Amino acid sequence: MVSFLSKEYITAKPNFNRWLVPPAALAIHLSIGMAYGFSVFWKPLGSALIGEDGKPLAACAAGATTFSDKLSGTMRALTATDCNWTQFDLGWMYTLFFVLLGCSAALWGGWLEREGPRKAGLVSTLCWCGGLLISAYGVQTHQLWMMWFGSGVIGGIGLGLGYISPVSTLIKWFPDRRGMATGMAIMGFGGGAMIGSPLATKLMAHFASPGNVGVWQTFVVLAFIYMVFMLCGAFGYRVPPVGWKPANWTPPVTAKNTMIATRHVHLKNAHKTPQFWLLWLVLCMNVSAGIGIIGAAAPMLQETFGGALIGRTDSGFADIKKDEALTLAAAAVGAGFVGIISLFNIFGRFAWATSSDKLGRKRTYFIFFILGALMYCAATYFAGLKSLALFVAAFCIIASMYGGGFATIPAYLADMFGTQFVGAIHGRLLTAWSTAGILGPVVVNYMHDTRLEKGIPFNAVYSPIFLVLAGLMVVGFIANMLVKPVADKYFMTDAELAEVQKIGHEKSVQNGSSVSAQAPQNGILVKLAWLAVLIPISYGVWSTVQKAWALFS
Repeated sequence: MVSFLSKEYITAKPNFNRWLVPPAALAIHLSIGMAYGFSVFWKPLGSALIGEDGKPLAACAAGATTFSDKLSGTMRALTATDCNWTQFDLGWMYTLFFVLLGCSAALWGGWLEREGPRKAGLVSTLCWCGGLLISAYGVQTHQLWMMWFGSGVIGGIGLGLGYISPVSTLIKWFPDRRGMATGMAIMGFGGGAMIGSPLATKLMAHFASPGNVGVWQTFVVLAFIYMVFMLCGAFGYRVPPVGWKPANWTPPVTAKNTMIATRHVHLKNAHKTPQFWLLWLVLCMNVSAGIGIIGAAAPMLQETFGGALIGRTDSGFADIKKDEALTLAAAAVGAGFVGIISLFNIFGRFAWATSSDKLGRKRTYFIFFILGALMYCAATYFAGLKSLALFVAAFCIIASMYGGGFATIPAYLADMFGTQFVGAIHGRLLTAWSTAGILGPVVVNYMHDTRLEKGIPFNAVYSPIFLVLAGLMVVGFIANMLVKPVADKYFMTDAELAEVQKIGHEKSVQNGSSVSAQAPQNGILVKLAWLAVLIPISYGVWSTVQKAWALFS
């Protein structure tokens, strides 16, 4: 089994079809991407315990108004079995997801590079699916700490390893299309919730019964479905031999493009370069500016446009929230808004990363920051005009660049530091995502709540928030502008590179003819592999489009 998982064993034979690798990566990313969709469980879990009168029991933090009171309620909720959980209690799982994702990717990225993507994919599968099973038991016994530990901590480690497992491999298989290759996989992470959320909703409806919301059974079923997909993905990974390149492809001439390195920086030296920290700031600012506002997309639209969402142009949000029927109608439109920006987030990952192969990574991020700042400023103006179409269009563009930033950064790192340790370097850079996952929501939610407390009308709450987020884009623009080629002293010598490849048990191509060989073998297998991932993606897109239709109708 150890040999079967080793990098030596999974080194591809001559004529292996490289198009088998992206579906393997997608199978893992589509599974762990359900982390984005966990909010679908919050409402059912919030009413899981039913009293003798047939009504849900009070929350553990019932009556809490201050942050400290809510936190005290959450501490009680960790082990209490006589009260229900709140969204505040459950929402900490999001923090655990993305903090552990960044930390685990940073800690074990070097191990992944040595041992190969198959072993990392298998560990990711055991952590993510095992975490779901632990959470299922936690739900059944009403132990919140088991939810946090199972999916939040154990599952979060699986997220980190699964997220970075294909990065280095795809970049090495597609040196001619680095952005496109990573865009395909990371698009899957964004699309995981698009598939998992409607599936989970259907499963909960199927398993629900009086006194049982059907969540723990849903976790168990999802765990086994994801285990099959992720194991197929892990076992589908292959790495190219050292020296392999696509047929008829000539590496770029570095004299014409000094932003693309032909040598490699060791993992232990990457964080010593100013380029690493500048790119860390680039990713952090791009994610911070997007994640806070995208996480509040539905209430933002409802508060900004109020009754205009449902044809009542003379009513603000304060008016319609007094009527339950009007509130539900506006919420449906808000859900449609979330659906459409989710689609732009997902497909922006592929489109922007692919276009970066032609535009260049630095120029692509310049577009993100300039256009992003303009869109945030324009959103303030569009909100004042009550132009729903233009407001939605601005945030669709922002969402596409938010996703595009995730998908483009691995190729940017490969350009700067070479491909030998790019997966591990990417893992360390993902701590910027963990930071942004705290920074962005804190800025947006703090400013939102503070302005409401001051009595600012709902439709005027977000304007200064948009301007602050535009400021974050300016900071990212400056950091990107300062990125220069890595100094020669940081690159490994040929002898050091050979030693690293020896430690990693990497095989070299056997002869000159096999270097560029890439006959289209396994044609039927390639089609089946792509069908296996495109069918669930199509299901997710259709489900999301149905929700988004409320925005247009």
